Parts: sequence; C-alpha cells; structure tokens
Amino acid sequence: MTKAVILENKDTKRVVSPTYNYIFNKNTGFFARWGKTKEDDPTFSPFGPEIADIEISTVCSGVDGVGVCKFCYKSNTPKGDNMSIDTFKKVFNNLPRTVTQIAFGIGNLPNHVHGGNPDMWAIFDYCNDNGVKPNVTVNGQGVDDETADRLSKTCGGVAVSVYDKDISYDAIKKLTDRGMENVNIHFMICEQTFDKAKEVINDVATDERLKNLHALVLLSLKPHGRGKNTYYTHLPQDKFNELVDYSLEKKIPIGFDSCSAIKSMYAFENKPNYDQILQSIEPCESTLFSMYINTDGIYFPCSFMEGEDVENGGDWTSGIDLTKDNLDFLKDVWYNEKTRDFRHKCITCRETKISCSHYTI
Repeated sequence: MTKAVILENKDTKRVVSPTYNYIFNKNTGFFARWGKTKEDDPTFSPFGPEIADIEISTVCSGVDGVGVCKFCYKSNTPKGDNMSIDTFKKVFNNLPRTVTQIAFGIGNLPNHVHGGNPDMWAIFDYCNDNGVKPNVTVNGQGVDDETADRLSKTCGGVAVSVYDKDISYDAIKKLTDRGMENVNIHFMICEQTFDKAKEVINDVATDERLKNLHALVLLSLKPHGRGKNTYYTHLPQDKFNELVDYSLEKKIPIGFDSCSAIKSMYAFENKPNYDQILQSIEPCESTLFSMYINTDGIYFPCSFMEGEDVENGGDWTSGIDLTKDNLDFLKDVWYNEKTRDFRHKCITCRETKISCSHYTI
C-alpha cells in the first residue's frame, strides 16, 4: 500500500498520495477527492474512512404526539443505551487521521424530559478540539434557544427529520437564524410517505421558516429493525422520479442518502445537466469511504448492516471492537477479511448500478 502524507491546519485537511488524494474545508464542508489525476476517481480510500457514522445514543422517545417511528431501522426506544465520553475517546483515538467528519446518531437531545446522552456536548467538543467536525440529526424536539446556540457553535451541519412539521420547521428556523448554512431536512421516502413527501417539497418552496434551508435530503426506506416486515414498502423508481421532478418544478435544492444514489442517477439521466449532477452523486460508500460504530464502540460496515449476515459479504452478526488497546486500525479493521469481503460486494454493486448488496432499496 502506497504511503500518504496528511497535511492539516485549523481550516483544511489534505491527504496526498500517488493514487488517492482529497482536500476538505472544515469551515464550509467542501470536499473533493481524486486519484492519479484530477479526472481519476479512486475506488476506495486505502488509508481509512473519510466519514464515520457513530451512534452515541439509542435513547429515543420520538416526537410528542407521534411517538417513536414505526419504520426505525435501529428499533430505538426510551430505554436505549448511551456511549460515554470515555468510550468515545477510546474509539476516536483508534480512528485514522483520514476521518474528516463524524455523523452522530443521538436519539433524544440531552435536555429531553426522558433523557438523552449527557455526554453529547463533551463528545462534540472533543471532536472539534481534535480537528474533526461533528454533524448530527435531530427530530426538532427539544431544540430550544440554548440548544440551538450550542448546535450552531459546535456542529458543521444539522439535519432535522420531519415527523411533526411545526416542531421541525421551528427548529430549522432557530438554527438558520443563528447563521448555520448547512441545515438540511431529512425525510424518509416510501410508498406510505409519498404524499407527505410532496407536502414537504411544497413547504420548502413556500414556508418562510425554511427560506434559509440548505437542502431537502430524501432517505430511502431500509427494511431493518422496525422497518422490517411492516406495512412500509420501498418507493418504486417511477414515484422516485416524480419526487425529483416535483422538486425541480418547485426549484428547491434536494439531496439523497447514498443508499438512494442509484435511483437518483436514473431519475436525472435524461436531464440536460446530467453529467454535472453525476459528479455529486456518491453510491454506497460503506467500507470504501465510510464506516459505522454503535454505542458499544463496535464497528460495522454501515448502520443497516449491524446484526446482518451478508451473502459473500461477511457475517456481521458481530462486529469489530474499536475500544481495544493497541488496535491497528488498518490491519484489524479496514483490511480485515470481513471488511474486504463487504468492500468487494459494494464495489460490484456500484459497477452494476445496484443500490445495495443486502436490501431492496
């Protein structure tokens, strides 16, 4: 494996090598990756992940009047678990310096009446003190003025899931009023939420509270946890295309999770600026450029693979412990046989335009 040089200051991080390079702006979130030439797109990062998805709490009470999500892929409840700051430090200090951002799963905010992770702010501060930007998804519940102040000062970006529209839209306004530029809506799309998705698209175009929203991000249903064997069913391509076309008609900014990347490619393939759009679409990146860690500090390819056995892609009914002393991340994790098996499966899916190696998306 070719060696890399990592250059970093308070504003930027760069990885430089003959075959894999990136530049990341810590202030704006701008990220660009290239290989031997600027036109070359590396298949995966040989030096470790660029992004870590870390669950620091599975304590979730949902939203008042709505309750917990029936499609929650984590099956979170008010009796979940929290990752301590000590466990987080062990995990963080075992990660390679290639990590630019951490996307946190938090369940309830710490100020929630039913509790959340009391170490959340300390964890966010530790990230910032060590040159990694925290990002977080909230449901809007508990985003009061004090919480909005702290989120805007510590996070590079905040996503707000929409279950109760007023709670979510009010939270978005609080955050954007504080100058946050990277505030997104996260909305799960499936057959049963299709009509509401169109409502949200229209709201982004018309609701004054959302005028400074960065983008509406559409997330595809994952049949995992409570989302498995329920009445929720994945959105077919024609309806996915309809949501994209409606967003373009309303002239609102939209994005997608990487699980929806292949569907978005098909949705845009006949648009006049398809080649330009394609440059910003990243299909499944698990074990290629990203990774997931649960509240116990255990690594899995992504948050939807925890507890799954992937045919020819590794047995992920158990993961890899990142809290161990003297862990060699590249040897023990990134080039572990299970990771390499999943990576091969993931690369094959990208090449054949299949959304996921395990689920129907």
